Amino acid sequence: MTDTHDEIVPVLDFGGQTAQLICRRVRDAGVFSLLVRPDISAEELRAMNPKGVILSGGPSSVYDDGAPTMDPKVLDLGVPVLGICYGMQLACKILGAEVSRADHREYGRAQMDIVNAGSIFDAVPDHTQVWMSHGDQIRDLKAGGMESIGKTRTCPFAAVRSTNPARKFWGVQFHPEVTHTPHGVDMFRNFLYEICKCAGLWKMSDYAEEQARVIRERVGDDRVICGLSGGVDSSVVAALLHRAIGDRLTCVFVDNGLLRNKERDLVEHTFRDHFKIDLRVADARADFLSDLAGITDPQEKRRRIGHRFIEVFKQAARDVQDAKYLAQGTLYPDVIESGHGHAGHSANIKLHHNVGGLPKDLGFELIEPLRELFKDEVRRLGGVLGLPDNLVWRHPFPGPGLAVRVLGEVTEEKLALLRACDEILLEEIVSAGLYRKTSQVFAVLLPVQSVGVMGDGRTYESVVAVRAVETQDFMTADWARIPFEVLGRISSRIINEVRGVNRVVYDISSKPPATIEWE
Repeated sequence: MTDTHDEIVPVLDFGGQTAQLICRRVRDAGVFSLLVRPDISAEELRAMNPKGVILSGGPSSVYDDGAPTMDPKVLDLGVPVLGICYGMQLACKILGAEVSRADHREYGRAQMDIVNAGSIFDAVPDHTQVWMSHGDQIRDLKAGGMESIGKTRTCPFAAVRSTNPARKFWGVQFHPEVTHTPHGVDMFRNFLYEICKCAGLWKMSDYAEEQARVIRERVGDDRVICGLSGGVDSSVVAALLHRAIGDRLTCVFVDNGLLRNKERDLVEHTFRDHFKIDLRVADARADFLSDLAGITDPQEKRRRIGHRFIEVFKQAARDVQDAKYLAQGTLYPDVIESGHGHAGHSANIKLHHNVGGLPKDLGFELIEPLRELFKDEVRRLGGVLGLPDNLVWRHPFPGPGLAVRVLGEVTEEKLALLRACDEILLEEIVSAGLYRKTSQVFAVLLPVQSVGVMGDGRTYESVVAVRAVETQDFMTADWARIPFEVLGRISSRIINEVRGVNRVVYDISSKPPATIEWE
């Protein structure tokens, strides 16, 4: 699909955890963008007919052994190039500037003074907040034919541009893609519209039509099996596939025993009864719980669940004739957190059962039409495809289900307790009108017990944590400021109505440094 858009701004991925956020900012501005490998040749980029090129940040130093690099000719394509953090340092080094370790590592919020307004800083305040994360700095610009256009107290070259009119290069040491840089969106729009001269032609409806066409051409007369969980991701995949290939789609729902209350009933009613999709249900509750017996390590839980999921799926697929493809609702946050970024340098934060570890004898070719999208983009796509709001806006649910919300060993008794707590929590969040105002809300059963007093007796029972976050992209998130009276009702109801719980705590950690899920 990279050659079917009139406007495209590729992003060279040097392994930064926020690389895909850059794509998202560009797409939000109405210009199509995608990540490409960092060593892509200038000729390959030229074939895309890009309006501009962006170089992402990354965890390496430009002087590290094995640090990702780029084709120097990319800087001479004749289109504007924007380097961000590592991307800026690498480009400046290629152009002849000096890059070395900074006297003071700069991390977090910083105040930048714009020393040369206009172009990328058009309509941006002269003194503006930016988000820094770097240990190297540019030392000497003159040899590279550049000038400083922004500085902070400890970084004299926080933003630069080429003084050569024939070379359209801009660089920023900070990260305009994160929300901690308040005017980052303005900087991207300036780059895209004032510098690259984009018209803003890309829309989510284009993505839906293009992906449907790609799926039809790839699948031909074969059949596709879709792993359906009932969450927004797999639901959007199913709707997209149904638009593309109609009744050549079979959905398989695996009941792993790790679901929320009445999850299976909801899936069957929605997709079999309402959408009239061929839905097969595989009941494997006993097998999954047997696999998890005695297991406390979260990565091992995910590995075992992923392995069993594939085995159950293969067994269910044997009854589906002409099935050649398996469709999954993999999103980009899943990909990058599993260490599968284009640069190969992304940290492996957690293992996702639908991204890594698939057995070689799977027997299907994978179709992952959402692999380049963030959650908010998937919701927009769901709206384009005509899915109802109660599905499109449903809070995310992890692939391993409640197994990663029961900390420690997973048992049927613990799952039942957690389901009851989670149902009360969501009832109160919906009742307070907070469901659409929060991005994800759930309960976690902690592997500790605490002393309590109920009536005239001493109790020693379980502790439940409540997690509620607000986020735009799920790559970063902040804890939700739930009103105290709502938290009070949640706590009171859980303790009074769920036997075995005598304490409720609220998680006020942001991501980073924490993750959204506890395991």
